[in-house]
Amino acid sequence: MVKTCEFKDPARIELVRVLKKASKDNGSNIWTSVACELERVRKNRREVNLHKINNHTSRGDVVIVPGKVLGAGKLSHDVKIAAYKFSDGAIAKIEKAGGKAIAITELLESNPKGSGVKLMG
Repeated sequence: MVKTCEFKDPARIELVRVLKKASKDNGSNIWTSVACELERVRKNRREVNLHKINNHTSRGDVVIVPGKVLGAGKLSHDVKIAAYKFSDGAIAKIEKAGGKAIAITELLESNPKGSGVKLMG
């Protein structure tokens, strides 16, 4: 079967381009790592449940997920989570715990060096 590129998400492709440019401009390797993860096909992209984020973070941490955050489990502390996509249940639980669910581009604008960010997935 012939593989085509016509079904690729143009927003995701643009995000990968922006992340690679930011990595080069700021000398930060975290954005290259996130871009490489987002370039994967959908079945190989990261999906992280809230219970995993809860187990590996503490209050006030900043986390980036190069994929989708799912709502399984609970979040017991406030965490700022940047991801490509969120499930509706995950957004509700993050906000209930006092955290913030933001897009990767928002985190890139507020923290171009990527310092203090935990990569999960």
